[in-house]
Amino acid sequence: MTDYGRGQSLPSWHPDDPLFGDQGWDGGRDAAHPGDGGPQAGQYADPYSTGQHQVPHQQGYYGQQPQQGHYGQGGYEGGGPYDTGQGVGATDPRGMPAVDPYNTGQQPGYYAAQQGYPQQHQQQAQGYPGQYAQPGGQAGPDGYLPPHPGGPGGGPGRPEADPETGWDPGPDQGEHAFFADSDDDDEGYDDDHPKRSGRRNRDGDGKRRRGCACLAVSVVLMGGLGTAAYYGYGFYQTYFAPAPDYSGKGSGQVQVKIPDGASIADMGDELQKAGVVKSARAFVEASQAEKKSSGIQPGTYSMRKKMSGAAAVKLMLDPASQNGLIISEGLRAKAIYALVDEKLGEPKGTTEKVAKKARPSQLGLPRFAKGNPEGFLFPSRYSVGEGSAPEDVLRDMVGRAKAEHTKVDLAGQARKVGKTPEEILTIASLIQAEAQQDDEFGKVSRVIYNRLDKDMRLGFDSTINYAKGRSSLDTSVEDTKFKSPYNTYLNPGLPPAPIDNPGHQAIEAALKPTKGNWLYFVTVKPGDTRFTASKAEHDRNVQDFNKEQRKNKENGG
Repeated sequence: MTDYGRGQSLPSWHPDDPLFGDQGWDGGRDAAHPGDGGPQAGQYADPYSTGQHQVPHQQGYYGQQPQQGHYGQGGYEGGGPYDTGQGVGATDPRGMPAVDPYNTGQQPGYYAAQQGYPQQHQQQAQGYPGQYAQPGGQAGPDGYLPPHPGGPGGGPGRPEADPETGWDPGPDQGEHAFFADSDDDDEGYDDDHPKRSGRRNRDGDGKRRRGCACLAVSVVLMGGLGTAAYYGYGFYQTYFAPAPDYSGKGSGQVQVKIPDGASIADMGDELQKAGVVKSARAFVEASQAEKKSSGIQPGTYSMRKKMSGAAAVKLMLDPASQNGLIISEGLRAKAIYALVDEKLGEPKGTTEKVAKKARPSQLGLPRFAKGNPEGFLFPSRYSVGEGSAPEDVLRDMVGRAKAEHTKVDLAGQARKVGKTPEEILTIASLIQAEAQQDDEFGKVSRVIYNRLDKDMRLGFDSTINYAKGRSSLDTSVEDTKFKSPYNTYLNPGLPPAPIDNPGHQAIEAALKPTKGNWLYFVTVKPGDTRFTASKAEHDRNVQDFNKEQRKNKENGG
């Protein structure tokens, strides 16, 4: 009996096995064990009568190479397809050979003796074809060394080097060496052991690296938290915290210009830049609380420094703070010149002289204006601050008029109605002077178009007043004979140029007259303008107008 032994008896062959009872079956003990009279010692019996002695064949499982079984020093190695590991020659109570038909691969006779290595050898026996332990540390027929560290005869010690290749697997080879670097295998090493000390060094380096990694992560996290806190605080200050604001009405004086088209937020920005309010949001919030804040218009304002948002809104709604110049619709150029002089503190006539001497390009007038600013000083509110010059103010007005003309497409729309831009502005100036109510603008425009189409004189009192430089409702027969190219009682067609400065509504009415056949109109009294296409009816309306005028005179009106 060798170190491997024969093992215990195998369970009997199951009678349900399809191979049970086949011809050629030799279940005797001697058939399987060498030296006991079995056929071909050193090989398995042929249980299936194939005529071949069975050896482990690895087809489909170990590959295509059959593995030769070997008898070493009194024991069979390598196992067969039914090898249970219980030893060869064992029989069941009926004398049948103890063969494992299900090939469990358990070999307690060999592996039980290899303390601590059953899993290793089982994996090698199953996963590496032909790699089976050879007693005495000798390589098997397939050239593989035994994986189990054992000396000659299966004794302890290192396997000797391969005499052919000179390869020495050493103590660290095999599956055990793969896991030898684990913490559990550190036991048994001295501090001076090179492998032990090397591991310590590696552990120290690893710990330092892990420490550095943790520090880097901490720095990144701290930076991220700091950034989040910074932006979070900014978000809170912007949307939830009270707006930074001064208290009180402020002191000193500063001029603030609010540009055209500025929103409440834009106004707040301008005030903050000028030092009037502490923050634009303070002004915006104060304006939201004031219903009248929508009345704040672009212009130049006299403000104080370090005002609360509410105080700034209140002051901007006070006309006294508004340094803007308001030009009403229908004002003539002469009246506008006088307003500019007054606002700028210039001597009377200063702005008119500037307008007459200035080249059209200096004021931005179009060619068809022929150097005459009348009709191009657009009605609006203008900023007139400290240091403003008359020419600057007039240029702003002309620029505003040009912007309006572009907005309504003056040139294109004029062609559609068969007029020039200059004629449209002249018609608009007549409408602005004659109409009083909103619904009258289109009707007055229609009367002008109808009369021009019929080659009738317009006969507007407003043209006589312009020619004479006055404003009156009393037009006498003598006035109608006043010689002037602007007198539409004497001259057919339109006057040579606009007679005032029309606004947006009048320009729109000049381009789009209301449909109707009216040829006459007269304003009997405010709010009572009568339009008609009948001359007789118009004469009766004029009589009513005269009665109303006499009544006013009698009442001291």
